[in-house]
Amino acid sequence: MTAMKAAAGDRIIIRGTTVESTDRHGLILEVKGADGAPPYHVRFDDGHETIMFPGGDFVVERAGNGP
Repeated sequence: MTAMKAAAGDRIIIRGTTVESTDRHGLILEVKGADGAPPYHVRFDDGHETIMFPGGDFVVERAGNGP
């Protein structure tokens, strides 16, 4: 299992875990762990900010990845 790594400016998507819940999207403002590891300071698209250790089903989209 590979550890997830992120950098400030990356986007995070946290998948909804139930049928009724939707995915949450946010911007990683700061990586507080070593070598890109959590915890992450995240500002979600609804404006809410939090420090988090993502668990379960999440994806990090690297900044600058485009078609």
